[in-house]
Amino acid sequence: MSLQSYVALERPRFVDRKLLARPQHEGFGAVVRRSIGRYELKYFDPFLVLDEFFVTPPAGFPDHPHRGFETVTYMLQGAMTHEDFQGHKGTIGAGDLQWMTAGKGIVHSEMPASHGTQHGLQLWINLSSKHKMIEPRYQEVHNNDVVEAKKDGVKVRVIAGEAMGKRSPIYTKTPTMYLDFTLDPGSHIEQPIPVGWNAFVYVLEGEDGVFGSVKSMPIASHHILLLGSGDGLEAWNKSSSEALRFILVGGEPLNESVVQMGPFVMNTEEEIDQTIEDFENGTNGFERAKHWSSQA
Repeated sequence: MSLQSYVALERPRFVDRKLLARPQHEGFGAVVRRSIGRYELKYFDPFLVLDEFFVTPPAGFPDHPHRGFETVTYMLQGAMTHEDFQGHKGTIGAGDLQWMTAGKGIVHSEMPASHGTQHGLQLWINLSSKHKMIEPRYQEVHNNDVVEAKKDGVKVRVIAGEAMGKRSPIYTKTPTMYLDFTLDPGSHIEQPIPVGWNAFVYVLEGEDGVFGSVKSMPIASHHILLLGSGDGLEAWNKSSSEALRFILVGGEPLNESVVQMGPFVMNTEEEIDQTIEDFENGTNGFERAKHWSSQA
């Protein structure tokens, strides 16, 4: 069993900042609650974007490119079909996840695969300068294969990293932890986070979650909480009747310059100019872009 399943925290992290993710339109008719990647929080090293998305057909995210980072799509409800210019195609449903390393270039689409509203999370994780031009890669884990642990009224789904003695098989180029916690009424957790990493909480369900200090005010759903320094997080579900669900995400800061233009994220303006040229000319990773379109 891992040490982190039973070692008490010495310096729990407190909440440094709280933001409500407000709805906005994105893609083709889709609605997202964006917490990272907006005016008030443009970047939280190494995290570029966090969207809680709601997609009802015919809305979706038609053909679009990426370069220089990874995207993590985690489905909460419904299903989305992904298709790219390398011939990769698949559908992820509730509880499934896809970890896509765009690297030097991907063009793909993400469209709803069922009726009603598709609900999920998409996180963009920056890549270091030495990894920005690597070959694209996919890691997909279906719901039944996501590592889980349960104890004392707490359930965790380990998307990346480790919790409660369980480790995810996902390999992360940028060292990352991504945990989906559900706390029964009255339950409490202590979760280690590597010292020096940036970390945040995003509340999915529940109105009575308390984070950082037992004396803190409860936090409602759709809020992101940026955590301060320390060696882990304490959280409590103060509700007497409702479960609390949130994700805890942490990553090792890259401490590099970030230049972003939409779906392209590089280190310098010159690299962004080169990326645009590569995409328009179909070169340096975008060779298949000119003659490809999705079937969605």
